[in-house]
Amino acid sequence: MNLTKTWVAQLDDYVIDLAWSPAGRVLASASAAGPVTLFDAQGARLHTLPGHADGTNALAWTPGVIADSGDRKPDSPILTSGGQDGRVRFWDANTGRQTVETEMAPAAWVEHLAWRPAAIDPVSGIRNPLLAAAAGRRLSFLSTDGSIAHTFTDAPKTLSALAWHPRGGAIAVAYFGGVCLWDADDFHARREYAYGSAIPALVWSPDGRWLVAGAQDNAVHLWLPEEDQEFHMSGYETKVRELSFSHDSRWLATGGARDACVWDCSGTGPEGREPLALPHADRVCAVAFQHSHGLLATAANDNEVELWSPTRQQPLVATVRLTAPASKLAWSPDDTLLAVGSQKGGVLVLKVEG
Repeated sequence: MNLTKTWVAQLDDYVIDLAWSPAGRVLASASAAGPVTLFDAQGARLHTLPGHADGTNALAWTPGVIADSGDRKPDSPILTSGGQDGRVRFWDANTGRQTVETEMAPAAWVEHLAWRPAAIDPVSGIRNPLLAAAAGRRLSFLSTDGSIAHTFTDAPKTLSALAWHPRGGAIAVAYFGGVCLWDADDFHARREYAYGSAIPALVWSPDGRWLVAGAQDNAVHLWLPEEDQEFHMSGYETKVRELSFSHDSRWLATGGARDACVWDCSGTGPEGREPLALPHADRVCAVAFQHSHGLLATAANDNEVELWSPTRQQPLVATVRLTAPASKLAWSPDDTLLAVGSQKGGVLVLKVEG
């Protein structure tokens, strides 16, 4: 099995975010300087959007089941961007034009965007699409027309991470001092979890059993919300910003060191177990499991991207060397392409072969 370079492009600044459209036909790439470039899967530039003049922070596409409904074509979902100008902008991917914009909290950057998963509500059918947008201490839900559906009570500190429950009924938001789990339908706080440090990363396991935080105090903290339990794993070399679950919810990959650690979350979970250590020559800066398959991509500050199959006796599958450290990893929806953004503005798309 190999990672083959398919195409390369260059942006004008650090690649701060990458996002594939739901059908995998378009890759959106955001430069920290502000512009957003849309490429097709073969690397042709489709549009360069102005993005946000003061800098773009985040990208998010509407989920596939929403994008494919109504009059909208399957390959033309809505792209949203958030920036340092305090606005969320909505873009038509076909024309490259902005359709609407929403001003969020005054003088606050929009740093995190996440659309509600396209889950089916067992009672009412498909839920209405909602975009969670975090600006400063404020969390708001936006509709596809840019209107604000709800604004929550401000958090005690700046919101540092968002993570939708996989079934879309709740969203977890992190800030210095803890995590709040908000109900997405009636907007009440289901639960608050105290934690005595900043939380730069937050992720749910795909089965919704585990809620995991990467923390500023060189640790990973895990909650089992349905079982009212929590676990703690400390001793990382640095703060943990990198988290990714395998599609079957068994394996949790973490950064925070020169090794990427892969923890077994089956049964009682990883506390007290030894992880599988996947070595790099420098600090790990990104980890990403495939959506529906078992491969894990990791990147480190030594400019290398490595592909692993954690269940194999010899887990390393392939290595690719970049000209600068990676800033972002993003698998295409069908898991055949891996997009890599670099700290020097490069966008590289690799194909899994063999």
